[in-house]
Amino acid sequence: MPLTSSSDGRPALSTALTAAERKVVGLLALVQFVNVLDFMMVMPLGPDFSRDLGIDTSQLGMIGGSYTAAAAVSGLISAFVIDRFARKKALISVLTGLAFATLAGAFATGIGSLLAARVVAGAFGGPATALALAIVADSVPISKRGRALGIVMGAFSIASIVGVPAGLELARLGSWRTPFLGVGLLALATVAGAQVFMADLPRAPQRMGLSLARLREQFRDPDHLLSVAIGVCVMFSSFVVVPNVATYIQRNLAYPRERIGLMYLSGGLASLVSMQLAGRATDRSGARTTCVVGTGIAAVALYFGFARHHPWFHPILIVTLFMAGTSVRAIAYNTLTSRVPSPSERGSFMAIQSTVQHLASACGAFVSSTLLTSDGGGRLVGFERVAGLAIGLCVCVPVLVAILERRLDGRTVEPASDHA
Repeated sequence: MPLTSSSDGRPALSTALTAAERKVVGLLALVQFVNVLDFMMVMPLGPDFSRDLGIDTSQLGMIGGSYTAAAAVSGLISAFVIDRFARKKALISVLTGLAFATLAGAFATGIGSLLAARVVAGAFGGPATALALAIVADSVPISKRGRALGIVMGAFSIASIVGVPAGLELARLGSWRTPFLGVGLLALATVAGAQVFMADLPRAPQRMGLSLARLREQFRDPDHLLSVAIGVCVMFSSFVVVPNVATYIQRNLAYPRERIGLMYLSGGLASLVSMQLAGRATDRSGARTTCVVGTGIAAVALYFGFARHHPWFHPILIVTLFMAGTSVRAIAYNTLTSRVPSPSERGSFMAIQSTVQHLASACGAFVSSTLLTSDGGGRLVGFERVAGLAIGLCVCVPVLVAILERRLDGRTVEPASDHA
């Protein structure tokens, strides 16, 4: 493998992805794009299918919540079996299930059938994320993993920038059922791509699956506990704010509704670029340095944008900095924690991480609803408390990351088979 010079003059492994790695990473980015889009497109379509299916708007939150809850439960269950199967076979299976569940949503006749379709989609979508991250860690060595994860996780930004607007346009040209059909067919096309292009993946190490005894051991292991704690802080601090951003920007800051799309476009672009830069920075400088930068950016956005808003802090700047900062933290965190499990337990570890992240996200959203009220004009009251809580948890993240990175740096390097 080619060598380069590190900042201190010592030889360092190249961080350039090989052609085979780029093929695998590109396919996994498409998997993540389909998975994220399947979740993100539903709520913007809410007014359309609520009118067509006679669903009360107060029940729309159940549609999104059913997906997240199912993803959390399936992530926990899959942790016990996911490592017993070859990665390719498992990924194709969950993608196929996600495709048909999404297609089923297009034929919903009421809230019951739509909820059922979304529950099944979430049940397959949760393990899909865990598998994608596990395959990246299996296929890409540590020296290049940050860059690879930046590409794969950049699918979230692309879904925000391209996927959701495209879905809304499809709904305008056809009906709310059209985006479900489009994403379902795209998922099936991705299954075909995985069948063809994942043939070049290295042979996976022997995997036995997770047992209850091993799960108890993991939750007594300091490295695993630190990973869980970081995941909780990252997701809770984000989702205690995220569900309320659009309402706050429009009602409290009087930002016009017709420009909200521009705001999210700017934030999505910033997220996409920052993920790529963060992946490279993590490979070169380590997770703790990258995480400190991301935390600083997010904290500035939270304080000047939400806790103590200044008139010169434009809403587009608030959202752009917030999404960029949280994206940088996420890349540093996921790159670091991919080093925690052994290759034989990586799938189950990622599934547990996915479950923890979904639960932390849901808890953050719930806590924000208890801290916020609205006045007679619809303005949110108490956002300074929400922002303060988010900042406090943000500050914890680089501290925990530094502790975990120091511990992992003292461990034996991952076996060669993990890099093949």
